Amino acid sequence: MSKKLSVGDMEASDIVKDMASVLNVDYDENHNEYCLRIPEKFGTGFVKATIFDNGISVLESDYLLKKELHFELKKGVVHPLKIMFNRQSPFEHKFTEDTDSQIINRLDSVMLSSTPTNNHFFKIPANTAICVFSIEINRKLFEEKIESFLAEMNEDLVNVFRDANGIRKFFYKGQYSLDIAKFIEEFTECELEGFMKAVFLEGKAYEILVHYLQQYLDDLNTPEKRKIIRKATMESIEEAVEIIKNEIASIDNVSVLAKRVGINPNTLQNGFKHLYKSSVNEYIKNHRIEKAKELLETSSLNITEITYKIGINSRSYFSKIFKKRYGITPKAYLKKTRGDKSA
Repeated sequence: MSKKLSVGDMEASDIVKDMASVLNVDYDENHNEYCLRIPEKFGTGFVKATIFDNGISVLESDYLLKKELHFELKKGVVHPLKIMFNRQSPFEHKFTEDTDSQIINRLDSVMLSSTPTNNHFFKIPANTAICVFSIEINRKLFEEKIESFLAEMNEDLVNVFRDANGIRKFFYKGQYSLDIAKFIEEFTECELEGFMKAVFLEGKAYEILVHYLQQYLDDLNTPEKRKIIRKATMESIEEAVEIIKNEIASIDNVSVLAKRVGINPNTLQNGFKHLYKSSVNEYIKNHRIEKAKELLETSSLNITEITYKIGINSRSYFSKIFKKRYGITPKAYLKKTRGDKSA
């Protein structure tokens, strides 16, 4: 069984108010914030809207539903431009009931704009944790604020932001950056109160918007030329680091490692340079030396055994790079740490 829900969407607070009406529950209003708690018979979690000046608002959805939800935003109105960041489980979106769906996966970002006759439909799965952060922009109210910056944008963005009456449909999907993930976390976990909270959250919303627009332009480059690290790429790089640490004795070359974590070699190399200030091979070599030092200090292995344990086939080469790093040969370091035991 599924449940259908039809709500207004002129600004983010309309979604909270209409959901409360349909679900027959109250919502909390505190200055510029509107929050609805999902009633227990439908699931757990909340939907919260935060309203700012100039047509900007933020919608936070964090819930788990007992039934599949078909979520329709009403026809016949100009919907806001939506920039959505999916922080958790996949859900579906489509324009009108008879079009194909797009799956919005974890760590995806989407910028989408409907027309009054092509409204939004979302299908939210049951028993699945949903966590979405969305910037909602009323382009008619936002027009004056962004006008002076349009000359710096590409043609597609200019057309999207100048479409104040919502006559053109637009959909763009990518993956959001590590910086955006951090800013969203700072927004959602803000512990300030009153005026300071309102100012902080508005500034953070604009920070997310600016970084997203920068990322959109960066996405126009081929993957190996992109400068902004996506959150999903970061997770792939972290997975590569774990593989290196766990399989240091037999680690494959960069191409094979990149394939294992699902990104191309150039992206992997660029990610390591950005995060660790080294190439993948330099990172592997550094980890081998550090692991060797640890084994010299804590294990009973001799130098030859340690050499093979860290994936180096030449004891003389190991001795050379170890001395270059620590200013002492492995044999001398072993004697220093273990006394007179045989090397």
